[in-house]
Amino acid sequence: MALRVTFCGGAETVTGSNFLIESEKGKMLVDCGLEQGRDFLVEDMYGHFPYDPALINAVVFTHAHLDHVGRAPKLVKDGFRGKAYMTPPTAALAELILRDSINILAEEARRLHRDPLYDAQDLEKFLSLIELLPYHTEKEVAPGFSVYLRNTGHILGSASVRIKGDDGTTIAFTGDIGNSPSPYLPDPEPIPDADVLFTESVYGDRVHEGRDNRVEILRDSLNAALQTGGAVLMPAFSMERTQLMLYELSNMFEGGELPKVPVFLDSPLAIAVTEVYKKFAADYFKPAVQDELHREHDLFGFPFLQKTESREESAGIDATPNPKIIMAGAGMSHGGRIGRHEIKYLPDPKTTLFIVGYQAPGSPGRMLQEGSSKIRIEGKDVTVRAKVGTLFAWSAHADRDALLEFAQSALPRTKLFFVGLGEPSSARFLAQRIHDYLGVKAVVPVAGEKWEISKDKMRRI
Repeated sequence: MALRVTFCGGAETVTGSNFLIESEKGKMLVDCGLEQGRDFLVEDMYGHFPYDPALINAVVFTHAHLDHVGRAPKLVKDGFRGKAYMTPPTAALAELILRDSINILAEEARRLHRDPLYDAQDLEKFLSLIELLPYHTEKEVAPGFSVYLRNTGHILGSASVRIKGDDGTTIAFTGDIGNSPSPYLPDPEPIPDADVLFTESVYGDRVHEGRDNRVEILRDSLNAALQTGGAVLMPAFSMERTQLMLYELSNMFEGGELPKVPVFLDSPLAIAVTEVYKKFAADYFKPAVQDELHREHDLFGFPFLQKTESREESAGIDATPNPKIIMAGAGMSHGGRIGRHEIKYLPDPKTTLFIVGYQAPGSPGRMLQEGSSKIRIEGKDVTVRAKVGTLFAWSAHADRDALLEFAQSALPRTKLFFVGLGEPSSARFLAQRIHDYLGVKAVVPVAGEKWEISKDKMRRI
């Protein structure tokens, strides 16, 4: 029996991961994420799903970022009653990020004159449907499907999803692939058993410059910024990027490589996520880092790190003289507490803002990255005199060369690659490289495109 795949989200765009897989017996989804960035399509996010959620037997999540899990409570609100499968760390992180998103989404809905995407009751119903699925465990999740998860090294608990149909036909989805080597997460695991592989392409046309010496670049960049005597701002994604920065800062301070200035972690979500990382470190981190954990007990802390959970504590950061380092959400400067700090500090030429992750088109972070001299934050026009730098090597996504190497590791089994979860130019570039360098067909699907996949036939329908 052939499998049918519909690209409901994640085609022609980085965010909004959502794929429908059907057999004669059942229906399942991989991911149900939010579209992000200022150019998201309102109807695609707030409108009806392009399938009936009540008929979906199961959904399997690759990881806990909002662009992969952010519409799951809406799926339940609209009728889904099946099981939601994910790794144990993904379940812990998804609960945190979804609870945190309720008020943010409600505010966004008010701005758009829409009903909220979902509420706390919808979230509780979704959480009740979660079933934990560890790595390397074959599991029948719906009639006609079994799945198998492998570590992708993107964030804690992130997984690729290999789906097997009744006739043995297999299709796999990478989710997001990590930027290896990570200081503490294992390398992404190859997928050698997929007839068809859907791969991400966020950095499919770019190489992370300085990846081999990124620790030195980070250290030197921070030292140069602190020597100006200004504030150092780091809009940080609460999951993974914050923990990466804390881990490296801890090592640099301990080694005397940075002046001992105050560091503020100004994000209740990032503080909570860091606790989840600590909880799962012994089982999910690299063996060498587990030895380090035994010795130090805390991989992400140091004496002059201040965690500001309350709004009052956050406001009090201003009273601490510069130089200082402020890490705050959101990673694309489109919400969270970083906005208040940017309003205050971006007009100061002594300030340095470091971008350490992907910035969606239209987001304030992308505008800063592209050199805008004025941006609008929280309804205010802010003149940008600060120095803005991008630390590409600290992205949590694999770059062009690593993505091609990952695709090659799927051969000789894989006969067709789908390339998505990237901007169109990036996806097309990677697809062309897969075709030219590996000699395998690679397709860049468009939103809504449908394919039929079987052992002897792979065709667009």
